[in-house]
Amino acid sequence: MTVRMDQLSWVEYERRVRKDAPVVFLPCGATEQHGPHLPLGTDALLASALCEDVAGKIGGLVAPALSYGYKSQPKCGGGNHFCGTTSLDGQTLISLVRDAVREFARHGVTRLVLVDGHYENQWFVTEGILLAMRELGKDSQLEVMRLEHWDFCTEQTLASVFPDGFPGFALEHAAVIETSLMLHYLPNLVRIDLIPDEPPADFPPYDMYPTRTDWVPASGVLSSAKGSTAAKGAQMAADITQGIAAAVRKEFKL
Repeated sequence: MTVRMDQLSWVEYERRVRKDAPVVFLPCGATEQHGPHLPLGTDALLASALCEDVAGKIGGLVAPALSYGYKSQPKCGGGNHFCGTTSLDGQTLISLVRDAVREFARHGVTRLVLVDGHYENQWFVTEGILLAMRELGKDSQLEVMRLEHWDFCTEQTLASVFPDGFPGFALEHAAVIETSLMLHYLPNLVRIDLIPDEPPADFPPYDMYPTRTDWVPASGVLSSAKGSTAAKGAQMAADITQGIAAAVRKEFKL
């Protein structure tokens, strides 16, 4: 059986929601530059792939991804000035998440997990969930979990993947983590030959508006993706999917 909601008829989806009360996963991503070697849809593609793996472990379903995210920021996404980066205002993303959560409750879903794959989305996704829960009221049976998938990489795995030191998640935009995960899940979309060989971006501890686009490497890559491999991606994917599955089982008492 497929775990993808968009591959089911409404009749089969309704049957599974009512009969099995599955955990439904909603991937949240962005359409954003990821250097010359990764596709614009990397955030949503990876969140969806990880959700499908977790859903397969626990008998869940995966909804179509929310594929537009909050504005790319220079120090964690390269900035909103790159061609192809297609962003939402914060209020728009909040409304999108609120409406989606409310709709899943209307379907009869009682356990929903929003898996965020875009660093800048976090608090707007949170606000959308909170507004939806307020509208649904205290009698609603819906429970919602929100997470960022990279938080489930263990320290041991990060030490293995980054033997020379981990630069931090913010600088890992289009770098080793995302490139390795893409090599694991969707290698046909990765152009290894186009990976820039540049030092990590060096940002000041403040922001400027209008954005100082010259702070950002011209490639859009904030830390080198050299050394990325499918094996590293598989190692991180195992951490992430096992960790999310364990959290879901714990909180939803599966």
